[in-house]
Amino acid sequence: MKPAILRFAAVLAAVLLGSFLFFALGVPRDFAALKQKQKQIRELQRQNTDLAREIQKKRERIEKLRGNRTEQELEIRERQKLLRPGETTFILQDQEKK
Repeated sequence: MKPAILRFAAVLAAVLLGSFLFFALGVPRDFAALKQKQKQIRELQRQNTDLAREIQKKRERIEKLRGNRTEQELEIRERQKLLRPGETTFILQDQEKK
């Protein structure tokens, strides 16, 4: 009978000590922090994917401009608001929607 009681007391003490250490060391708080960090990592990975896609589009645009003089001229004229001699530009204002 005594060895069974001692064994039960030892197991109970180990369980109590283990649960005390579990909460004292802040393990549940660490799990919450870990989940938050994983969420941040997923968000940053999504942002990186979006930025990589945007970079690829810009590279394709640059290659398109490199290979096409007409596209280059149109881009420069649009950005610099340049006109050829004899050209006229009309700027229309947007009407307010009612």
